[in-house]
Amino acid sequence: MLSRIAESLFWVGRYLERAEDTTRILDVQIHQLLEGSTQDEDLASRVLRSVMGVPDGAGTAAQGAGSPELDLGAVTALLAFDTTQPSSIVSSLVGARENARGVRESISSELWECLNATYVALDQRVATARAIGPHAFFRFAKFVKERVALGNGIAESTMSRDDGWHFLVLGRSLERADMTVRLLGVRLNLPESAADWVTTLRCCSAHEAYLRTYHGSVDAAHATEFLLLDRLFPRSAYFALATAEDCLGALGTDRGRVASGDQARRILGRARGALEHRQIDELVEDLPAHLETLQQACSQAALAVAERFFHREAELEWLSEVPFAPVVVPRV
Repeated sequence: MLSRIAESLFWVGRYLERAEDTTRILDVQIHQLLEGSTQDEDLASRVLRSVMGVPDGAGTAAQGAGSPELDLGAVTALLAFDTTQPSSIVSSLVGARENARGVRESISSELWECLNATYVALDQRVATARAIGPHAFFRFAKFVKERVALGNGIAESTMSRDDGWHFLVLGRSLERADMTVRLLGVRLNLPESAADWVTTLRCCSAHEAYLRTYHGSVDAAHATEFLLLDRLFPRSAYFALATAEDCLGALGTDRGRVASGDQARRILGRARGALEHRQIDELVEDLPAHLETLQQACSQAALAVAERFFHREAELEWLSEVPFAPVVVPRV
């Protein structure tokens, strides 16, 4: 497979996952504030920016440079609609469509039509959400979640399980693991309560699965265990890392006889092993350090994948100062 095609499919998976995760996080946080939560709006806005890795100076022009507090409406516009922010919902959906457009020969026509139709409908959806307010944003969030789920379902049922499929799932899994770790990291920096852990689980679409697993109220230790270590829930950090590692193995680059010869797979294997062979009590003792290690592993693995599969040689350039010298072949 050409590196250009592999890279585009990798980013289709990442962008779709980023759009869905960002939508779920905003949807849950705004619902919580509108339902009369005791959480401060400024604190909620800072949490959202921290999760998405948006620098503190971004988006302040929309609410006034002299405003010391963050307005949830301005932060929502920044993370949902701002095309200058690569982590926003609109930017992610546009990025997924543009990458798919360049590799239409490698994906099914149904998947391309789904992504393109989503892109075509974005302008009207965004304009309505901006004009009306939170209620329209919830409709926009439902639209995004449905379209991403449809795209993933179409890819699942129409793409061959070849290298292209593995690159798409690899990108999705790395993005999913990184987002789960980010959410847990932010949760640790806030006042602890059972209601806030319910919010964290809902942001990962994990609340109902958690209740079916533990059959009781939500507490910090069990929620952390479920989101980090559960081997059956597809949005846990362990499951996402294991899926990404399996994709790298299926790509057939690991030919070392003594150890893994694939740097990305070695990074992911160490991160997964660190989770697999630790009890939750051991993780909770120094959870911030473990989360930082996991986030670094996701970032380093993505860089290693890019170096291994997407590395491009410098383009050939004609040197005008070198005269043309024809090759003379003597006749025999």
